[in-house]
Amino acid sequence: MGAEPDGSTAKRDGRLADRLRRRLRHTERTYSAGEHRPLRGYAAAMAAFGVYTVGWATVVGRRGRPLPDRPEPWDVALTAVATFRLSRLLSKASVTSPLRAPFTTFEGPQGPAELHEEARSEGAKDTVGELVTCPFCMSVWVASTLTAGQLLWPRATRTTMGALAALAGADALQLAYGALVEKTTGE
Repeated sequence: MGAEPDGSTAKRDGRLADRLRRRLRHTERTYSAGEHRPLRGYAAAMAAFGVYTVGWATVVGRRGRPLPDRPEPWDVALTAVATFRLSRLLSKASVTSPLRAPFTTFEGPQGPAELHEEARSEGAKDTVGELVTCPFCMSVWVASTLTAGQLLWPRATRTTMGALAALAGADALQLAYGALVEKTTGE
């Protein structure tokens, strides 16, 4: 099944690629309802996440350790709190803004020690900018990483997650204290 001498295979492949591009552009136009929606970027992000997950699964599988029958409730709770805190730290904290800066534009402060940034609308930077400024989007990557870490390096990962959970608790106490001071002093 080689290429035909007259090049008709290449022509068919070219026509198929053209049809697929037209179909993708049509889907983007009809989906977006006039708004800019980077569907190609989202598809690339999903593919990247798939590759990332397969990579972790391969490494975990090669370790040869059996997977637990089910996650322990304590691990699920610790992972949830650590995921929350690390996702917000990566996507909103002032101190991590240099990581997001190539993909975002600073808009202003947003809450205690957090920033509001908008994704740059420059090709792939648009999708990456949305990912790195969205704690909900970031949490998918963080939870996957922490879960893989628990399977590969359980002690180090749980220690790190414990520190992130303590940070989340400290944040909650800081906010509660600030609210109490404001309520009692009016400041």
